[in-house]
Amino acid sequence: MVFAFRILGVVFMALVGLTTAAKAASEFMIVTGQTSQPIGHYEFCERLPRECKIRNTVLQPVKLTQNVWDMLIDVNHSVNARITPATDMELYGKEEYWTYPVNAGDCEDYVLEKQKELRDKGIPLASLLITVVRKPDGEGHAVLTVRTDRGDFILDNLHDEVFNWKDTEYTYLKRQSTQSPGKWVSIEQRDDIVVSSVNNNGN
Repeated sequence: MVFAFRILGVVFMALVGLTTAAKAASEFMIVTGQTSQPIGHYEFCERLPRECKIRNTVLQPVKLTQNVWDMLIDVNHSVNARITPATDMELYGKEEYWTYPVNAGDCEDYVLEKQKELRDKGIPLASLLITVVRKPDGEGHAVLTVRTDRGDFILDNLHDEVFNWKDTEYTYLKRQSTQSPGKWVSIEQRDDIVVSSVNNNGN
């Protein structure tokens, strides 16, 4: 694992070397307006309203320093190692139940825990966005998008590595708004991305 972290450190050095505007623009998701909140997250907000009624004040993407990069890797790997995969039906007897996991959970639970731990370490909540995607086999999945000044990066319970969103095989559907964790926005499909249309208005 130490060797893997060293390789990822090299990846970080490559990231900070991005120079062209066209390449840099492709590193960021484009959102297209407010959309429906996933039912599991809606029920999570009903149980824990203080978690979802926050009005984010720091909207700028977090600066991707070496320290932040190491933090993303450490939290992603740590949560993946500590939490045992289990379905909501196995744990709670229902199809959808989003919650902070104790020692087992599904993809949404991993995401909630990573979001919480990174927020507790000082990363602004507007840069830690729960994101709903579709896997290549068509199955729904949840990951954590970390918005940085070098691009949008994905923390995933299926991978210990941290990837730029465009380097995954997922179809991105929706994510939390940067304005408030209780609001959600749609994500424009990557095939439709136009470099000049990057949205920097806080979503």
